[in-house]
Amino acid sequence: MGVGRWIGGFLGFMSGGPLGALAGYAVGWLFEKGAEEFSGDHTNANGTYSNTWEGNSYSYNGYSAQQQYEGQRNSFLFSLLVLASYIIKADGRVMHSEMDFVRSFLRRNFGEMAVHQGEQILLRLFDRQKQMGSGAFQNTIREACAEIAQNIDYSQRLQLVNFLVLIAQADGSVPQSEIEALQFVAANLGISAEDLGSMLNLSSGGSSLDAAYKVLGITADASDDEVKAAYRHMALKHHPDRVATLGDDVRKAAEKKFQEINAAKETIYKARGL
Repeated sequence: MGVGRWIGGFLGFMSGGPLGALAGYAVGWLFEKGAEEFSGDHTNANGTYSNTWEGNSYSYNGYSAQQQYEGQRNSFLFSLLVLASYIIKADGRVMHSEMDFVRSFLRRNFGEMAVHQGEQILLRLFDRQKQMGSGAFQNTIREACAEIAQNIDYSQRLQLVNFLVLIAQADGSVPQSEIEALQFVAANLGISAEDLGSMLNLSSGGSSLDAAYKVLGITADASDDEVKAAYRHMALKHHPDRVATLGDDVRKAAEKKFQEINAAKETIYKARGL
């Protein structure tokens, strides 16, 4: 993914506000250090910026369908990196396993070039957090979450938090500081505490009955009808089709989450003889 893919994708709600300010700081270096990657970019005779990417030429005077798709997808990705920078540093350390998870995610979904660029963006965000101080940066995260919540739907925000949970779990444990950071982010994204608890227990829902109930957001004393209703509600809310506009890779991650919800349901059904 070249520089133009990051910068050109910052459309819509990324153009201003706290996310736009962080993007200006964290991504501005790409213009300085990788300007040669804009070999396909040019300014037209009338002064309108345009970009040629994978055979598609478009003008920023009007957003094409492809451009809107890239904008939504890259806005989602940059939002993930911003929030990940907060979660990763929540315990005061940058764990190698958590950074490796982000690298693998970028490599698998966006290509090898995105690994270096994404890592550099994260490092810039860590630096910005240090410059601002934890309190001021937390306020920026709060404002960024509010901006995200206004512009992407609940299911997409759930997938965003799911990625953050997976990053936090990458080293095999989630310390209280990271749980509190996840709770802070989830609350400011408008994600319920029950939904966050569900995602924190997804990996165990297929083998632990207690975790399975938490995945469905119910307690062990729920009736059979309540269990079935809770599953239907979760299945609707987390259906992979709800994030399909973010790309096949994000949809595949949502499919894995959906499978884990089904595994939790089966654990409960087996225990109850349903």
